[in-house]
Amino acid sequence: MLELLSYLHDSELVAGFQRRCGLFLVEAAHHSRGKTRFVNAEESRGDLETGWDHQDNNSNYKYRGNGCSAGASLCRPQYEVRNWLLHFLFLFSAGLGHENFYITCLPCIHWNLDPFLCRRLVNMWTLVMYVGQVMKDVLKLPRPHSPPVVKLEPRVDAEYGLPSTHAMAAIAISFTLLLSAPSRIQFQFEVGLLLAVTLSSLVCLSRLYTGMHSVLDVICGILISATLTFLSYPYWETLDHFQLSSRISPIVALVLPLFLSYTYPELDHYSTTRADTTTILGVGAGCSIGYWVNEQLGQTFEPQGVLPVPLPRMTANALALGVARFLLGVVALVGTRQVVKTVSLQVLYSWYRVPKNDRSARRRKEIEVPYKFVTYTAVGLVNSILVNRVFILLGL
Repeated sequence: MLELLSYLHDSELVAGFQRRCGLFLVEAAHHSRGKTRFVNAEESRGDLETGWDHQDNNSNYKYRGNGCSAGASLCRPQYEVRNWLLHFLFLFSAGLGHENFYITCLPCIHWNLDPFLCRRLVNMWTLVMYVGQVMKDVLKLPRPHSPPVVKLEPRVDAEYGLPSTHAMAAIAISFTLLLSAPSRIQFQFEVGLLLAVTLSSLVCLSRLYTGMHSVLDVICGILISATLTFLSYPYWETLDHFQLSSRISPIVALVLPLFLSYTYPELDHYSTTRADTTTILGVGAGCSIGYWVNEQLGQTFEPQGVLPVPLPRMTANALALGVARFLLGVVALVGTRQVVKTVSLQVLYSWYRVPKNDRSARRRKEIEVPYKFVTYTAVGLVNSILVNRVFILLGL
């Protein structure tokens, strides 16, 4: 069993997948002189044994050859793409797990389809992402090494690897939507199942292609997310009732995520996981409070008529209205994020007497957690309470 786990966690397995998809690592020193030489499997293993001697707390290596470090632009591993179709497909699939996707496509379900489905998705997304992020920083298993792997997303390279939260989110979102939609909307289940499997598979494979996760990371992400979805499924209706009807629902929705943000596991180096987790918890808190407010006001914006309702027909008028709602909604959310972020940072910098040009201060826990939480709680509130009311005022 240990041999199997070690094999699945091997960086060379990821590099082999990249090469089969047409992504090749190029030796940086030769590339910088205008010459291209590809690094094969044996060379990459030799680099790990001889040239990569220092391992930091995340097992990300720093190269000592030529006096260069991995952070130096001239010595950063170069790569060549031989299959641009797969390259853009996997980059697009990887983007389905980033903030830009969450702040656009998930709210779009609320604005154009059914707020009930959006609420379910946000609840499960928040749960699996929190569990995944915490497991990363508790288990502290490294990401694949470069070389032999080409890493296309250096921003998250300081984070630990197992489990893949992209894989967890893809499974949770796809199958929560698949399990929740039949009671709300008429559609062919087999088609929905095919779409769920296809999209989640693309996201999972994209984590290997971008070099950010091992096969073991992805498999564990899939299994953990599937387990959480299976175990929580019987309680979705109970949670819905509590979230919308209980008097203490907004208090729990605000206090619990804030507590989890402040008690997030501490690391011996800076990582974006705490900030990302606080962002997710803030969105979940804002949306939960917003849905409770809508229920109390008696205006939930859910489909009218006998459920499940037919899927909206894709007419030119319906498409134009959907695009208008999408664009206006995104502008509202992005604008809210920028305004609240700016104001909250100014208040916190002033409170802690930090120079306004000190961008590194944003990494301090006493600044990072409150500004992230307040910003994205506001985004969740605007999404769930205000945007639909603006649509009504504008006749959309």
